[in-house]
Amino acid sequence: MKKKIAIGCDEAAYRLKVELIKHLESKGFEVVDFGAKEGEVVLYPDVAVAVSKAVAKGEFERAVLVCGTGIGMSITANKVPGVRAAVCHDPFSAQRARKSNDAQIICFGERVIGTELAKNLLDIWLDSEFGGGGSIPKVNRINEYEHEFMKEKNI
Repeated sequence: MKKKIAIGCDEAAYRLKVELIKHLESKGFEVVDFGAKEGEVVLYPDVAVAVSKAVAKGEFERAVLVCGTGIGMSITANKVPGVRAAVCHDPFSAQRARKSNDAQIICFGERVIGTELAKNLLDIWLDSEFGGGGSIPKVNRINEYEHEFMKEKNI
């Protein structure tokens, strides 16, 4: 069975998204594209929320979001309860996003990194798993705060 992965972008990162889809498919992934389409102008929060909700519901174990910097996608994705998204533009961060923080979503900025680096970082992130150990209490605390805030807001 192929592993499924979600991907989404805004118009600022369409070219990088296309290259990452090709890369993922060459590695045997079934890629579900949440947009944007070529030439389409979208608000990145709409794409980030759609992808993040699918991850939070368990439809995907992992996802990729790309925009101009990766920052907006990450901020928005992290608003969805149950999601941990990380902007990564270097190998150590890509690895630690999974191993230490159990991030299900990686975010890139097309205006920040090149295609080959993005592919390399994606591979590092995909090959990394949550390490547990001393990171468990930290990730658990993130989840506790998230539930506390949701309870305070009656969500």
